[in-house]
Amino acid sequence: MDVYSIVTERIIHQLEQGYIPWKKPWVDCKEGTFNRISRKPYSLLNQLLLVHDGEYATYKQWEQIGGKIRKGEKSEIVVFWKMQEVTEKMETGEIQVRNIPFLRYYNVFHISQVENVLPLEREKRFDTDPIEDAEKVLREYTEREHISLYIGDSNRAFYRPFDDSITLPSLSQFERAEEFYSTAFHECGHSTLKASRCDRENENKGAHFGNEGYSKEELIAEITSSAIIHSLGLETLETFQNNCAYIQNWLSVLKNDKKFIVSATGKAEKAAKYILNIQ
Repeated sequence: MDVYSIVTERIIHQLEQGYIPWKKPWVDCKEGTFNRISRKPYSLLNQLLLVHDGEYATYKQWEQIGGKIRKGEKSEIVVFWKMQEVTEKMETGEIQVRNIPFLRYYNVFHISQVENVLPLEREKRFDTDPIEDAEKVLREYTEREHISLYIGDSNRAFYRPFDDSITLPSLSQFERAEEFYSTAFHECGHSTLKASRCDRENENKGAHFGNEGYSKEELIAEITSSAIIHSLGLETLETFQNNCAYIQNWLSVLKNDKKFIVSATGKAEKAAKYILNIQ
């Protein structure tokens, strides 16, 4: 049996044991600008408006936690939409009430403008070292295919077809390097759908989050990742179980029909060999 058949059989066997919980393999980070009190990031529009990265809050919010705005500091604005009821009298004499959105703003100050308050502790990070063999595969593939690879503090991992790019969280957000490369090869798996690579673009027309087409592509990408990790000798109990949990999640959209795993494996084998540059 080849590696792809072995991986497929083991995945199916694992799925038959029952429900497997999926665990996100990286820790979250605070991206861009966020409110010090709610800890929530500001909208994309506000991210563009605000000058600095990091913590912002209103004058009163800083005051509530003991902060004091330095004399002479200038505030910045954060905008938001507020619905307001407007009453109109129609030609018929009927009174109509409508909700109309109005753009509003409030003033905020960056933590660098505040005294008596320390920045929040940096999110948890790990001293995770890269794995040479996996790093070589990742770099050689993306360079060979001219895929833009962005690695940095992030809460998401994704492949974006329109500009042929892969975005990954930082290695230090992963406690285990194997999980980082499993995530990376999953996104590499998606990148092979291009017509110039493994040609699954027509199959993905009309695919959107949660539907059958999307689910099949997720199965292909995850089996691709699992096969590459296995072939590099990097599989651990945690990576394998998380691969299976992820597959189980998307298989549920396909009514748990395991034949889809078998059909996806053929495409995953083609994708994995393409990434590994095996003729």
